[in-house]
Amino acid sequence: MPYLLKETGDRCAYSCQHLQRANGKLEVDHFNPTLKHPERNFHDNLLPASRHCNGAKWDWWPTKLERKLGARFLNPYKEQDYGSHLFENPTTHEIESATVEGWYHIAKLDLNAPHLVRERRQRAEIWAQLTIGPVTIVGPTQSVQECARVLREQAEEMIPALPLLGQLAD
Repeated sequence: MPYLLKETGDRCAYSCQHLQRANGKLEVDHFNPTLKHPERNFHDNLLPASRHCNGAKWDWWPTKLERKLGARFLNPYKEQDYGSHLFENPTTHEIESATVEGWYHIAKLDLNAPHLVRERRQRAEIWAQLTIGPVTIVGPTQSVQECARVLREQAEEMIPALPLLGQLAD
């Protein structure tokens, strides 16, 4: 598992939730559950996943008809820039789709579960406070710089922002 975590920066390959925010543990998911047999267990078929994402995906794989219609999971190893498929709504902080593949990925992985939306909203609020200010002093002995450092560390452990629709890759 450590080598899988290294490749994703200690994050769930699907939701990008950090290990620390996923109750301190991630599970190994078989990206394509039809390749579970040990002799076919290729490195790029194993991904770290939060309990939530792994449970939502489980053994789900699109049917032949669904694949023909374009439905599929996005492969984090092969598509590191999800920007052409997914974007974060800056108002609701829900993940929205720009493609059939994105819609399928969001729906089957439950990427708009309340706890994930809440984390994205909190991250946005922290970054807004850091960039727009003013930074709130948390304790009587903390400097503004110390508060900003703590907030920045918290935000960096949260789910990173996806691009806005207007910022999607050309």
